[in-house]
Amino acid sequence: MRLFDTARQAVVPFEPGPVVSMYTCGITPYDAAHLGHAATYLAYDVLQRRLRDLGHETRCVRNITDVDDDILRKARSLGVHYLDLAAEEVARFDEHMSALGLLPAWAEPRATSAIPDILGFIAMVLEHGYAYRSGGGVYFDVSAFDAFGQVSHLGRDEMLALAAERGGNPEDPAKRDPLDFVLWQPSLPDEPAWESLWGPGRPGWHIECSALAMRELGTTIDLHGGGDDLVFPHHECEAAQSEAATREPFVRHWMHVGMVCLEGVKMSKSLGNLVFVGDLLKEHEPAVVRLVVLANHYRERWSFDEAQLGTAAARLQRWRAAGRGDAAIEQVRARLDDDLDTPGALAALDAAAAGGAGVMDAAALLGVA
Repeated sequence: MRLFDTARQAVVPFEPGPVVSMYTCGITPYDAAHLGHAATYLAYDVLQRRLRDLGHETRCVRNITDVDDDILRKARSLGVHYLDLAAEEVARFDEHMSALGLLPAWAEPRATSAIPDILGFIAMVLEHGYAYRSGGGVYFDVSAFDAFGQVSHLGRDEMLALAAERGGNPEDPAKRDPLDFVLWQPSLPDEPAWESLWGPGRPGWHIECSALAMRELGTTIDLHGGGDDLVFPHHECEAAQSEAATREPFVRHWMHVGMVCLEGVKMSKSLGNLVFVGDLLKEHEPAVVRLVVLANHYRERWSFDEAQLGTAAARLQRWRAAGRGDAAIEQVRARLDDDLDTPGALAALDAAAAGGAGVMDAAALLGVA
């Protein structure tokens, strides 16, 4: 199998051992799952299915960020407890992902379950000289970590722009450098707080994933990923603090999924142009929604429109009409081994079904029932 590695910026062999450790950044549960979420998690689902088909055991951890700025802001606006909001949205997310046929996560840990792990992690980073205390919090010192930029390969100006756009708060006066990032921060009066050696507060966003990944999978994991909007700052910062703490490589292979647009415009909560999975499932069977996503290569940014649902439904009917059978299964395997080429796999199934051969066994490798 060959997969694109974000850090190496090339399609390279992916050669894990018998047990494959994977970490995919999960949701911050303050709103319903949208098509972008589905596209991200379906990519890792198909990857796991092929790895299992090859004989591997997969251990995919997908965290739940149940304490951070976004969920606290939303809970405050709704006048509800942040953990009640999280519980409601996690239940809805799990229902929709299960309907789409996702394999269950090997572990689905919550950030709030890892406060002791996070505190120990921060202590290691401080002890090794990669962090400092300021303004009641603890910050990572990017100037002390020579490999900062190893995942994203961005220049400083690009990093600063993305940090400002994606919650990095480069204007924070407590920072020595605008690119430094928070490991521990004081809580506002109405926010949850935990005691620490550095005063009461709560963890920063990035440290949660590092601590959970190490707790669940060990110091070095085979594959880590999420949407490509997480490359910077989230995954860059994760790699830096993890390697600063453990002094070992954090990730062997970085895999990122392209964003989904609606009629050419990137889906975002701020624009209000999200397509929610739950709404699609009210009108279409799950296999149709899954085929809409798999018709696009996981690394490409693509645009959704309603016509794609009709195309997917017609494709599914042609496959079902062809009946059971394992025609094209070797072609599907070959396409998946070539950087998870799901459009190529669908084309192979289309060709076999058009010739009257049964393809449903091969379709099952893509999670299509």
